[in-house]
Amino acid sequence: MSTSRSPTAAESIRVLVVDDHELVRRGLLAFFESEPDLDVVGEAEGGEQALDLLARLNAADKPPDVVVMDLQMQPVDGIESTRRIRDRFDGVRVVALTSFAESERVKAALEAGASGYVLKDSDADDVAAAIRAAHRGDLQLDPGVARQAMSPSTELTTREIEVLRLVGAGSANQEIARELWISERTARTHVSNILRKLDLSSRTQAALWAVREGLAAE
Repeated sequence: MSTSRSPTAAESIRVLVVDDHELVRRGLLAFFESEPDLDVVGEAEGGEQALDLLARLNAADKPPDVVVMDLQMQPVDGIESTRRIRDRFDGVRVVALTSFAESERVKAALEAGASGYVLKDSDADDVAAAIRAAHRGDLQLDPGVARQAMSPSTELTTREIEVLRLVGAGSANQEIARELWISERTARTHVSNILRKLDLSSRTQAALWAVREGLAAE
């Protein structure tokens, strides 16, 4: 079922798992150990513990590439933990893993800097795919989550959401192409499709829409 290739050690993705349910952590760790390109470097049962562990790993020049973050935790929830991680460790990506698909929670996670949003009832392969996407700099949302995050009248694809997020961040077509490993012509086509689907007339309007919907920071 997994589509992992066999990477070299230099290509392995360092992963930190944060979840207050031990059973969830054990399941994720067991699956990741079977994936040759995913290297688990630690686990934490809460946001504060995760930040402390990140600080130690960073001081040892061994920070994770991607943090898999449960959102429903106490006293520091996953959204606030994501915000702190992105503020303090700019190169570390975060994939939100949660049981909830409410649009407000999705927007809050994306505004905090999450690079992916996956539901806990998804296949483990989907979690791994979100980790790989985050490591590449892509945004990956669970399909059901993506639909709820958007207006009911829109039908944006996952790739179009990625492009729209970059438009909201002020990226030109050439930068979008480079970031997503697509041609500039394809990037331009995606932008045109986004404008059509959202009934917008300009790139500026699309950027403002992305900010308003929580896909990009102001």
